[in-house]
Amino acid sequence: MAHAKYSLSRRAFLTSSAASFAALSSIVAFRANAQASAGELLLVPATPNPNGTIERLFLLHGDPLAGPIRQIVTEAGNPVPAPTMEPGARRVLRLMHFNDMHNHITDMDDKRGDTHRMSQIARRMQDTRAAAAENEVVLLLGGGDDHTGSVFDELLGWAPEEFVADAGYRVNSAAGVDVAVLGNHEFDRGAEMLRIGIERDARFPLLSANVHSSAHIARDRDYTAAAVAEVKGLRIGFIGLTTQVDTRIGQPDDPNMGVASPVEAIRNVMPALSQICDVVVILSHCGYGTGQSRSGKAGADRSIGEGDFDIAAAAGLLTDKPVILIGGHSHTRLNAEGLNPDNIIEGVLMTQAEANGKYLGEITMSLAADQGRKGWFTHVGLHPIKPRDDRVAADDPKFATLEKDGDFDTAFEETHVAPLRLALQSKLAETIGIVTAGEAVSTATVEAERYVGENALLNFMNDALVKRSAGFANGTIDLALFNATAILAGVAQGPLSFGSWYDVMPYADQVHVATMTGAQIHEMVQSNAKRIVRPEEADTLDFKGFISRGFLHFSEGLRYRLVLGDSVGEARAEEITLHGQPLASMPERLFRVAFNSYVRLGGFSEAWNGKAIGAGVPGQIPGMDLRGLDYEESGLVYRNEIIAQIRQDGGISAETARLDGRLIIA
Repeated sequence: MAHAKYSLSRRAFLTSSAASFAALSSIVAFRANAQASAGELLLVPATPNPNGTIERLFLLHGDPLAGPIRQIVTEAGNPVPAPTMEPGARRVLRLMHFNDMHNHITDMDDKRGDTHRMSQIARRMQDTRAAAAENEVVLLLGGGDDHTGSVFDELLGWAPEEFVADAGYRVNSAAGVDVAVLGNHEFDRGAEMLRIGIERDARFPLLSANVHSSAHIARDRDYTAAAVAEVKGLRIGFIGLTTQVDTRIGQPDDPNMGVASPVEAIRNVMPALSQICDVVVILSHCGYGTGQSRSGKAGADRSIGEGDFDIAAAAGLLTDKPVILIGGHSHTRLNAEGLNPDNIIEGVLMTQAEANGKYLGEITMSLAADQGRKGWFTHVGLHPIKPRDDRVAADDPKFATLEKDGDFDTAFEETHVAPLRLALQSKLAETIGIVTAGEAVSTATVEAERYVGENALLNFMNDALVKRSAGFANGTIDLALFNATAILAGVAQGPLSFGSWYDVMPYADQVHVATMTGAQIHEMVQSNAKRIVRPEEADTLDFKGFISRGFLHFSEGLRYRLVLGDSVGEARAEEITLHGQPLASMPERLFRVAFNSYVRLGGFSEAWNGKAIGAGVPGQIPGMDLRGLDYEESGLVYRNEIIAQIRQDGGISAETARLDGRLIIA
């Protein structure tokens, strides 16, 4: 993706200096009984991950959002990260990194064989560290979103008494992750469960300079704004940033948690931090791009908000030290074939390693004392993590690209991953029903239909929740809905396992029941009509990716005709009925409507929060804001309710998963 506004040549990148700024004198102050006041951060010695490489670790405590940091204070007698490289001495810094693992620790597949993603990473890290020269530092960094995406999520549980393990943090700790950032999906099961996972299983520091005010996780106890690592005399500073757009704020048990501007946070912290470091690493889980951008997992433009372009543009002007931005959130593959000059903004190198353990990124640089950015960059690239497919013959050209037994660390897998798999074994393999609905519920059909009209599997899911509501504490619901991007796969004919259904619904959504008037439902359906993918744009979009418009599917009680018109602005819903009666005849009547958590919280980038509908929808059309409805919290897990109905029905049949004309496209 070109962005000429920020573009910089490689030559300029290697020799650039930041814009001058007033140097902060005596940036570190020693005090008895030191505490950080506004405009200060407290430098606190900490214990690094024993499986990593950091020799001395310092965490920066205090409020990075109260204003620019003028001074760093520490307790009298404490060690500080002091410059120890002699003039002219050089260190090689090799940063290995991954992002958005989504608990794809080991991808289990009975037909292809298991892909041991973290054990491949562990093997490469062992080899890289063993081969490091005397003047070389090798670190392993995490770019956020270690949670939500595989069945390993179930070990975290939904309540403290259900906790077994935080699989991602436990395995990352064992693999030697040195520092990581909090991603938006870390909060999917609530900050309370995140806190327990950090306490029990994270042996490395977690960073975010812009998450604040949670009732459950505390800055400076569970995470911190920034850190400094010292290895072989090299001082590496780290700042963590979390996306404002897709982090689940406003949850009922944590109403005050917020995510501030990442650009504001970087402007406040970077000048002071860079003065006590030789190089600064920004761990940004904010997404590649700015505003509305399309990359990575996006099948169309999606809302990034303040993204990596904005962060790099701000950071590069605040210091003349080398700055690297290791990204996440957007699932973007960057610099796979070496440095792309488009990925440099104001001298800041941006990179990202796609997602789900497909790549391990590498940045290598040669740093000299007091040389700033002069001649520091040497290499950037991605190492593919090989997928497994035991069905491919040795003489097939693809065979060399596939995982074999020697590609992963078997001891790591047996010691650290196997116990987690054992805890999941019975749940994964359990058959929850038989699928007899055929191609109508296949992955190919789901991908082809979910953004453009009615889909049998989504019909089944919404209808199943209505059936399940007969046992809800506060009574039956009138209507259920689900957003198209929240279903990631279909199901195959035959026995259906818990693990296979998890692939369909990997997200950690709960059931929230709103009381809505007929007029409000009418407004919601009209807003939905603007979100459908229109025939004239279908060829320009990737239907396998996320087309984040917030298009909703409804249970069978709601039926309507969607008139496309000549443009998005003319698209409208007509002949809307609910329980067989015209919705227009019941504007004041109250109905109970079930939402999943993502939509209930406003859909974030999918604009059920009053903001303009994105992902390629022209005209800045505002979406309906669903956040202010009167909700009751059921405490039920959406996925678990659907599984319960599958068990009760004996599976998914052509009778329960069908197209019935509830949505007609005109």
